[in-house]
Amino acid sequence: MAVASGTCVKVGVEDGIATVTIDHRPVNALNRQTMQELRDTLQALEAEPSARVVILTGAGSIAFVAGADIKEVSELRTPQEAQQVAAMGQQVFLQLQRLSKPVIAAINGVCLGGGLELAMACHLRISGDRVRFGQPEVNLGIIPGWGGTQRLVRLIGRAKATEWILAGDMVMASEAYRLGLVNQVVPQDQVLKVAKDLARKLAAKSRIAVREALRSIEAAWNLSLEAGLAAEAEAFGRVAASEDSQEGIRAFLEKRQPQFKDR
Repeated sequence: MAVASGTCVKVGVEDGIATVTIDHRPVNALNRQTMQELRDTLQALEAEPSARVVILTGAGSIAFVAGADIKEVSELRTPQEAQQVAAMGQQVFLQLQRLSKPVIAAINGVCLGGGLELAMACHLRISGDRVRFGQPEVNLGIIPGWGGTQRLVRLIGRAKATEWILAGDMVMASEAYRLGLVNQVVPQDQVLKVAKDLARKLAAKSRIAVREALRSIEAAWNLSLEAGLAAEAEAFGRVAASEDSQEGIRAFLEKRQPQFKDR
């Protein structure tokens, strides 16, 4: 099965790593077509056995994603129309967050509004050292609608998330790292390389263990502690009974690298 590129979302799969590039220049704004192509791409990658890890990045050097397409936003006339657009974007980003394969955001340029909401839906985030982040929607008289008010609170805490969203200011990558929004900050020209190095490391792991770990982490967002622990125990039971678990433990005892078979 091949994962086809679209007009605004390009895909390449090599050595188990799928690189997904948002290509809607100059600033890779998320219009309806880009969002639809991203939705279809994620669906295809979920079913693509050759793709073990996904890297999501932006085309060019200006922006990762600078936000939603403001022209399309300006054409919304009723609360119902706007709510439908918000719900569609939220669903695509939930699809991204719940992908059974690790998704690394390689943030190579400005990451604002819908772009930050997209990055926050990824499992891991690598940022260039000159990247600026923000949720500036309030400056346009609107609010984040694709998960910004929800994920930002969970990732950096309520007080700072409130400040970012209400002030609408941009912050540098160093501050995003200090607050725990991004996993690493690297030289701007090294973002994709570092993301690929991490992707190769993750691709070598047992697909079963990675999938169940992601499911358990997702449960921590949505369930009480008791329910999350129960979900974790169930997941542990599934992986412990796998051939990969037996191989991993045997390799550890024999002091060698494991050869996982994803079963």
